[in-house]
Amino acid sequence: MRDTRESRLLLVLLIAIAFALITVDIRGGEDSPLDGARQAAASAFGPVENGVASAVDPVGNAVAAIRDSDERHDRISQLEQENTRLKQRLGSDDRNRARTVELDKLRKVAGAGQYGIKGAEVIGIGAAQGFSWTVTLDVGSDDGIQRDQTVINGDGLVGRVTTVGPSTSTVLLAIDPDFTVGTRMEKSSELGFATGRGDRSLHVQLLNGKAKIKKGDRLVTFGSQADKPFVPGVPVGKVVRVDPTGGDLTRTLQVRPYVRFSRLDIVGVVVQPPRSNPRDTVLPPKPAKPKPAPTVTVTATPSATATSPANRS
Repeated sequence: MRDTRESRLLLVLLIAIAFALITVDIRGGEDSPLDGARQAAASAFGPVENGVASAVDPVGNAVAAIRDSDERHDRISQLEQENTRLKQRLGSDDRNRARTVELDKLRKVAGAGQYGIKGAEVIGIGAAQGFSWTVTLDVGSDDGIQRDQTVINGDGLVGRVTTVGPSTSTVLLAIDPDFTVGTRMEKSSELGFATGRGDRSLHVQLLNGKAKIKKGDRLVTFGSQADKPFVPGVPVGKVVRVDPTGGDLTRTLQVRPYVRFSRLDIVGVVVQPPRSNPRDTVLPPKPAKPKPAPTVTVTATPSATATSPANRS
């Protein structure tokens, strides 16, 4: 339509009519004369609106689904993080319980041998120098640790202190080939020397080649002069093999150490030796031998019918 005077007058007229109809509809309320026309328009345009809504709703649902998916993903991530934290805490609790057991065993050994100990934790394996079987402890000279002190744990002899720093110290393990300790057999008191052989059994050489030794016999440390580097009575191990003498003046034994060196954690450095030799008192009690099951003998007795006078006649 061209922009003419007539077209402008028509536009003004249509606007005026629209305002007039709006005014009449508002004043009429529910009885508005335009209500029928409005319903007719709703009937005509309703299906079109439903079609548009049907077309738009899947998009809206998809957006809502994506939003809900993000929320579920965030919730799953939170649950996974909580699960990880719980597993870590559970693992930590298990480790703490194991360490508590180790510490309790160490205290019992120290109490039985009357050893004054300084508790320590293994924080490193191997030394900076050489290829020795050593571990590093988190205690040093600031904690009263000195060279040539005995190191034990809840099972027995771990080794001896060789190097001491202000806050750490190095322990030569009893399985090191350069490690040697004097030993004494339980009960018989036969003396010998135990030498480490790495991950194999300890090699023990008894001074008495005719000593009567059998598999399962136990050894403890004999002790050193002035209790350095070894205090007496610390459990060393159990005999697993007795080598033939072959006419030698000494006798060789293979001894499995009590300490599990691959699982060292809590140990104690003996900073005060016992007042007297504990001898065999630190060794754990031997398990009781199972009692033989009682034997029951059943004796059959003659029946009354077989022994009656009537049967004999």
